[in-house]
Order: sequence, then C-alpha cells, then structure tokens
Amino acid sequence: MTDYTPRRAARVLLVDGADRLLLFRGSDPARPEGGRWWFTPGGGLDPGETYADGAARELAEETGLRLAVAEFGEPVHADLTEFSFDGVWYRQEQRFFLVRVAAHEVDTTGFSEVERGSVDGYRWWSVPELSSTTERCYPVDVAAILTRALTGVTTATGGAAC
Repeated sequence: MTDYTPRRAARVLLVDGADRLLLFRGSDPARPEGGRWWFTPGGGLDPGETYADGAARELAEETGLRLAVAEFGEPVHADLTEFSFDGVWYRQEQRFFLVRVAAHEVDTTGFSEVERGSVDGYRWWSVPELSSTTERCYPVDVAAILTRALTGVTTATGGAAC
C-alpha cells in the first residue's frame, strides 16, 4: 500500500493572445528513466495560502509574471491527482486558474533548486497541438480543460492527469 503525502496546489492556465497555453517540460529527478512530460505552471501551497495566493506566487516565481491575487478570479477547474516526484508519493488537490495575457516573455530566474534541476524547457501550445500530441502532458485532459476554460465552462472535478 502506498503512503501518500497530502498536498494542495494551485495551477495556472497561462494563455497568450493567440490562445496558446504555456507548458513547462520536466522530469522526476529521482526517476530520470521515467522520461519527460509537459505541465502547467504552479505548485504546492505554502501554509496559510489560499489557492489564488499560491497561483499568484507560483506564477511570479516560475514565469516572472507578477499579478495581483484579485486578477486570478475563481478557479476554472479542480481535480485530485496522485503522483510520485523526487521520491515522495503525493495525493494532490489542485485548482486551475485561467490567466490571459497578450504576450509574455517567460523568465525562469525565480525557479527553485528542484525546478532548475528538473525543468528543461517550455513552450506555448495551441489547443489543436495539445489535442494531437503524443507527448505526455499533465493533466492528461489539458486540451479539454483549456477548451472549457476558454469558452467559459468551469468544472469542479475532472481527470487526474494531454
């Protein structure tokens, strides 16, 4: 039986003026043989943080984009996922926020040591690219989540992992 560490996380669907989603590419430092995958900016909440607080902090740290917490609004998607990273098994409750920008030059100088060691790139993805890629993306239904968010449909629960 796996012992999971409970975790709450805020994730950000950062979308540019061409309706492309920013995803980072990384791997698990404890299991590099597991390959690479794409994922949204965001991460675990600090003690006392709300989901919106965490989304604002994580977005600033990981992309250099600094926004007021009020600009995040309500989550557009929420789900529960279980995964292993850096030798720890997590059961993570996560909320996704939609943030639209005309354009943004990503600045990763705020990455933590773990992020610097596990993230090796980023790119902006269109919905058709996400829908047709054979690369691993998390959550696995990110194209559908993004489509719903862009059309104003929100979900309280959904899939755990393009």
